[in-house]
Amino acid sequence: MTSALFSPIRLADLELANRIAVAPMCQYSANDGVASDWHMTHLGMLANSGAGLLVVEATHVERRGRITHGCLGLYSDACEAALQRVINHCRRIGTAKLGIQLAHAGRKASSQRPWEGAKALGPNEDPWPTIGPSALPFGPGWHTPSAMTEDDMAHVSASFVQAARRAVRIGFDAIELHLAHGYLLHSFVSPLSNKRNDAWGGSLEGRVRFPVEVTRAVRAVVPTGTPLGARITGTDWVEGGLTAADAVSLSKALKQAGLDYVDVSSANITPESRWPNDPGFNVPVAERVRREAGLPVRAVGMIVNAKQAEAIVAEGRADMIAIARAFLDDPHWGWHAAQTLSAEVARPLQYARTAPGLWPGAAMRS
Repeated sequence: MTSALFSPIRLADLELANRIAVAPMCQYSANDGVASDWHMTHLGMLANSGAGLLVVEATHVERRGRITHGCLGLYSDACEAALQRVINHCRRIGTAKLGIQLAHAGRKASSQRPWEGAKALGPNEDPWPTIGPSALPFGPGWHTPSAMTEDDMAHVSASFVQAARRAVRIGFDAIELHLAHGYLLHSFVSPLSNKRNDAWGGSLEGRVRFPVEVTRAVRAVVPTGTPLGARITGTDWVEGGLTAADAVSLSKALKQAGLDYVDVSSANITPESRWPNDPGFNVPVAERVRREAGLPVRAVGMIVNAKQAEAIVAEGRADMIAIARAFLDDPHWGWHAAQTLSAEVARPLQYARTAPGLWPGAAMRS
């Protein structure tokens, strides 16, 4: 039986060998936005994971848009040169196509790394001013952002465009905008963080206006054949926040602005946001967006094993799946999934001897 998970898929002009994506995962290991040797090792490893697509972590479009001092950026020539080096390395040694997620942290910027406490940076930790749709802090103890003016919006939009130009020059196969997890573009869409009473707030139509304009501006500089996608929020998991119906409306607007696919995630708009740990908890919303918005959809969130991932794709609930921590736990998750599903997956020639047909030990591995 042919595996649905290991069947090819086409996004714009990009042909992917299978439906598996390595989700973007912040590493907090850059130096003023500049990729380090950690990124070379981390991404080089995942380029040979068996996934069809590897998406580089949230990469910030301006210095003040970083989450932490260690976050990756694409806002300077030094950022571009370092990331070019990493991507060239991944292409030389890896099998995955390469994507990048462009982001701005908004009111969640100027934060400690997770292992430092994940709180707002204190006065002695070199904090920086933050911005958002409204002057509302992310939560108690967080910096109060400045409510963005139209000049601020124009500056941020131009920063996304400039970062997209750099990503195209580097040669990324796909570009993705971060519209989830409480960061700037998501915070415009959510009524919990956008309390504006002008054309950029109020109704859902007003709240999505800025993210849609950013999407249009980025689409104008990304070649038509290069897929442009977005990670969106399926639900805020907070009463009064975004719902699945809002995710459908947002996806339709983004499609009209030139988007080729969406990745449905959820939560993190406020510290009170609590999401379930059920397997594939975002899949029902992803399925609804796929059905009603008419866009290719990637599902993410507690997708852990091969049979679960296969069922999601085979049943038409999503076109692709994205996996994060399971790939950190098992950097060859794609190889092992292919073995479980009796499918084929590309391996580097140096590791070909680990294939089930060449190594009896593959059948013995628990």
